[in-house]
Amino acid sequence: MSENPKFDGRRDLLKKAAGISAAIAVAGVAVTQSAKAAGMAQSAVQYQDKPKDGHRCDACALWIPGPTPTAKGKCKAVAGAIDPAGWCTLWSPKS
Repeated sequence: MSENPKFDGRRDLLKKAAGISAAIAVAGVAVTQSAKAAGMAQSAVQYQDKPKDGHRCDACALWIPGPTPTAKGKCKAVAGAIDPAGWCTLWSPKS
């Protein structure tokens, strides 16, 4: 047995706190990854199905084309079907 039981209690508490902190961090990463996979809501990025200032989704670096040039496609960051003539606040020119 230890000579100072309070010291052992603090050590156990710190070990538990470290374990809980690690678990929370892992859970946070998992939630972030699943949110990225699902994509952001269109309303969160002010998506609209028409161009803005000449910027169109089909000229964006995040654009994933549909089966034809006029068909709706997808976005690497936004959930749902995306119009090639659309626009959102994440618009970034293709390089």
